[in-house]
Amino acid sequence: MKKLEEYVRSIPDFPKEGIIFRDITTVLQDADGFHLAIDEMIKVLNGVDFDVIVGAESRGFIFGAPIAYALHKPFVLIRKKGKLPFETISQDYSLEYGTATLEMHKDSIKEGQKAVIVDDLIATGGTIQCAAHLVEALGGKVVKIICLMELKGLKGRELLKDYDVSSMIAYEGK
Repeated sequence: MKKLEEYVRSIPDFPKEGIIFRDITTVLQDADGFHLAIDEMIKVLNGVDFDVIVGAESRGFIFGAPIAYALHKPFVLIRKKGKLPFETISQDYSLEYGTATLEMHKDSIKEGQKAVIVDDLIATGGTIQCAAHLVEALGGKVVKIICLMELKGLKGRELLKDYDVSSMIAYEGK
C-alpha cells in the first residue's frame, strides 16, 4: 500500500519560480488515496473528547465532512463573508496582500462545545487561527486541529502554538 505523501502531486515552480505546489487533487481523484487520507486523519482523533467537527471553506469541507460522517458528529461550516443565509459572526484575518473575512452561523457552536477544526493545509496559519477565534467567540473550545499537509517553512504552527495541531504530511519548505 502506498504512503499518503505518494498520492500528493508536487508541481515545481508554481505559482512562481522556486515554489513547489503540493496538489491534493491527486489524493482526491484516487479512491485509495482519499480513503487513506480520511482514515489517517480519523486515527489522530483516537482518544480526543470532542463534540463537533468544524471545516473552513472549501477544502476543510472536503476532509471535515467525511470525518464527521464516519464519527457520527455534527459538521459546522465556516464560509467566506456573505455566503451563509442565517445570522452570523465574522472574523477578519490577514492574507499575503490584504485581509479577508470568515463567518459562521451564530447558532452553530453551543457554549462549552469541544471542537475539532479540519483543513487541508497549514501554511501561514491565518485561516485556521481565524476559524479557531470564531469557535471561541461562540463559547466553544478548540481541542484539536487536523490538517492533511503542513508547509513548515511558512511557520503557521507558530501562529497556532496555543492549540493541539496535527498534520498528516509535513513538508520542510514553502
